[in-house]
Amino acid sequence: MSANGLDTIDRTVHETNQWLRIVMAELKTTNRHQAYAALRASLHALRDRIGPENAVHFGAQLPILLRGVFYEGWRPSETPTRERRLDDFVAYVESILGPKSVLDPYEAVRAGFAAIAWSITTEEVLKLISVLPRELRVLWPDYVFTRLAS
Repeated sequence: MSANGLDTIDRTVHETNQWLRIVMAELKTTNRHQAYAALRASLHALRDRIGPENAVHFGAQLPILLRGVFYEGWRPSETPTRERRLDDFVAYVESILGPKSVLDPYEAVRAGFAAIAWSITTEEVLKLISVLPRELRVLWPDYVFTRLAS
């Protein structure tokens, strides 16, 4: 018997916590609220940049709980956004984090992308990277490219 009585709910909570632990490790923090904010902002910025078809495909790879976070407030008709430069993308992440955030938006998105890289298949990561402007590749952890080369 599961803790909540529903294996599906227990599994998505467990998987979401795994994602948050990765983000916390990348940010070198124990603050779960900051980790959640970084992950949420990363997911939203990625979702808005990759276009509706890719977003739906990627969203299907997420744990159920994170899928809800991913689709929260989404307006597919307003995507994809057009940030082609790194600074513009990071500024977009910063706008999602909000003016009171203590997080560095660059580090926040790198941490979020690290959670993605550790949690979905290498093939899916490669698809995501391929639809982003080349300049944004620096936001992905170096080990992604090592794994992709293997």
